[in-house]
Amino acid sequence: MAEISLTSSKMLLMAGTANRPLAEEMAGQLNRPLCCVTIRRFADGEIFVKIDENVRGQDVFIIQPTNPPAENILELLILLDAVKRASAARVTAVIPYFGYARQDRKDQPRVAISAKLMANLITTAGADRVLGLDFHQHQLQGFFDVPVDHLYAAPVLVQHYRDKTLHRPVVVAPDVGGAKMARGFAKRLDAALAIIDKRRPSANVAEVVNVVGEVEGCDCLLVDDMIDTGGTMAEGIQALRRLGAREVYCCATHALLSGPAVDRLSASGATEVAVTNTVRIPEERRFEGLKILSIGPLLAQAIRFTHSDQSVSSLFD
Repeated sequence: MAEISLTSSKMLLMAGTANRPLAEEMAGQLNRPLCCVTIRRFADGEIFVKIDENVRGQDVFIIQPTNPPAENILELLILLDAVKRASAARVTAVIPYFGYARQDRKDQPRVAISAKLMANLITTAGADRVLGLDFHQHQLQGFFDVPVDHLYAAPVLVQHYRDKTLHRPVVVAPDVGGAKMARGFAKRLDAALAIIDKRRPSANVAEVVNVVGEVEGCDCLLVDDMIDTGGTMAEGIQALRRLGAREVYCCATHALLSGPAVDRLSASGATEVAVTNTVRIPEERRFEGLKILSIGPLLAQAIRFTHSDQSVSSLFD
């Protein structure tokens, strides 16, 4: 079905409970309040959602990352269903972090392609569009049967490091798969490029075999799309230190900081770990050297452009 222009419809912002501070910041950027929504649990833990305002004929944006626990994805699905049944003109799922993205293919027998399942659920629940940020793999855009606007946190992260005036900067990819992302950072920072040759003997376990490129005496920036248990980053930081790197910075869009991540990163010798606020980081998971950059203005501008039928890709020109 051809998409109609909704510039005459009222923009309505809505949020689940996964990252309320980010949603409130985006609402402030757009100078609009968040829609009143009742979200509570029944005694057995089931989620109850009720939209407390009229949404008929409106252009609705639901802001909800889908990081664990699984209630976050369920909240998004139920919000989508409630808004769709309330006759919204268009519903956009704004997903700062798209969970289950790492399970995007059958790399061993008898496993699920969970990323496709999540995409199907979001589409079936009623999303007309998806606005996402730094998917784990770019091909995830094709998993959705609705239009997807895929944003990048690179402008926010790159500006942060431009302000630092790094000494002989080298951008380091944590593995071969991250080389394209690292090359983009290197180009924007006028830096050299290095790649870590890494093997992963099992899930959430990383071993550095070699570093391809010159890093001795340089300020190194290790870039990735996410930090989960911190093994990849910690191993990479220590390898760069052993090879004589002057300072080692690392950055990632999504900070899951699961399990031993905080301890690993704190003990890794990193000068700074910069992440964005796509996922809400509780106080107990924050540590010295952690720098949290806001992605709110970028997402808010993307929502504004989507609502007014402008080009979202122009944000990255």
